[in-house]
Amino acid sequence: MIFGGAMAIFEGIAAIAKDDLFLATRHYVFQFNLTGWGWIHLILGILIVLAGFAVLGGALWARFFGVFVAGLGAIANFLWVPYYPLWALTLVAVNLFIVWALCRGMHQEADDGQVA
Repeated sequence: MIFGGAMAIFEGIAAIAKDDLFLATRHYVFQFNLTGWGWIHLILGILIVLAGFAVLGGALWARFFGVFVAGLGAIANFLWVPYYPLWALTLVAVNLFIVWALCRGMHQEADDGQVA
C-alpha cells in the first residue's frame, strides 16, 4: 500500500507541476484539467500511504479504510487512462491488488479465529 500510494503521490505532483510528461486528449468524457487530476491523485496517494502505515500497525479500521481508498484510487486511475495509459493501468492493477490483499487478509483472520 505504501508503495502504491507513493506512486500516486508522484503522479499527482507531476500533474500539478504541469509536467510535459502527460498528454491531454480532447473530447474525453471525464475531461478535467491536469491540475485538478493532480490534486485528486496526490490526496488519494497520501490517504493510501497513511492507511498502509496504519495496516502495518495492526489497526482493523485501516483495512476497511484501505479497501475504500484503494478502490477510489483504482477508479481515479481508470479515468486517468487518456493522460498516461501505461502508468494508469499499472496503478489500477496495484490498487486492485491492494484491495484483494486487504480483503484476503481479513478473510484469513476470520477463518483462523474459528474452532473446528
